[in-house]
Amino acid sequence: MKITDLKFEKIKIKLKKPFVISRGATEYCESVLVKITTDEGYFGFGEATPSRSVTGESIDSVTIVLKTFKEILIGQDPLAIERIHHILNKAIAGNTAAKAAVDIALYDIKGKVMKEPLYKILGGFENKVQTDITIGIGAPQEMANEAKERVDKGFNILKIKTGVELKNDIEAIRLIRKNVGDNVRLKTDANQGWNIHNTLTAIKMMENYNIEAVEQPLADWDFDGSSLLRKKTDMKIILDESVHNAHDAMHAVKKDSADMINIKLMKSGGLYEAEKINAIAESAGINCMVGCMVETKVALTAGASLVAAKRNITDADLDSFMYYEEFEGIKGGFEVEGDTIILSDKPGLGIEIDM
Repeated sequence: MKITDLKFEKIKIKLKKPFVISRGATEYCESVLVKITTDEGYFGFGEATPSRSVTGESIDSVTIVLKTFKEILIGQDPLAIERIHHILNKAIAGNTAAKAAVDIALYDIKGKVMKEPLYKILGGFENKVQTDITIGIGAPQEMANEAKERVDKGFNILKIKTGVELKNDIEAIRLIRKNVGDNVRLKTDANQGWNIHNTLTAIKMMENYNIEAVEQPLADWDFDGSSLLRKKTDMKIILDESVHNAHDAMHAVKKDSADMINIKLMKSGGLYEAEKINAIAESAGINCMVGCMVETKVALTAGASLVAAKRNITDADLDSFMYYEEFEGIKGGFEVEGDTIILSDKPGLGIEIDM
């Protein structure tokens, strides 16, 4: 079997309201959808959702790189996924969102060839995923009201964005805990917005609110700082922007910097490298979670399939489908009941797109 074509199209979906984190606000889901076709009639869909501040890419850079990838991939065996990653990495460094789009499409093809859903191809531990829902930065009372609305709709795990103003961060956490009660799990995510002093201060101030983890409080390069935090507090430290690939995961293990690693397909270049990250973490006794950018059902289905497939991936932050009206051009992949994503049993991603 050989790849005969790669085509792509840009999409832009307006969010219900701006999504705010410490590094800025997002008003749209902007992605590039990819379709890879073969000479035996199989085809697969992928998605690139770049982030200038995380992957160093833009929508325009992704399309330029995908044009190069098309020239490279024509004639390649779509099931030779390791070989294709080697070829892409030789062609250009980084550009992990563009690579993720190709990677996801290849795994979609693999599932269709094997006539099995992606979560079974990747390991098949189960077919459903409980996801948290993220509360973006805003006025503390507004954040608390949104948290109550999410809990009333069936969400049991909240991730609270922080990292702009410590006083407001703690007030938001206090009000959220008051609004949602004691049985809802709460985590915070500062997106590199704090330093060591602020993080230790925040953790001390959060002790009364049963916060189970702090995600990426420090700069992405500060593995030593994360290690120091783990020595000085009992609060779990989750690394996100610090870990893009297996090498970063190994560095985090050696530095003893993480209680958990947040894998994102756009950072890792897709499922192939994501599995390596999880394997390294599991070998070190570290659980993983899978998070997302503001993605459509294509990348979210791939991420959820990875979570469902792997016993060591215990948490998920795959909530971006909640921030915009469903895009009519993409169907299938999964259904949602409360905070649970139930994956399709159709082969591959189980996604249908008219492109």
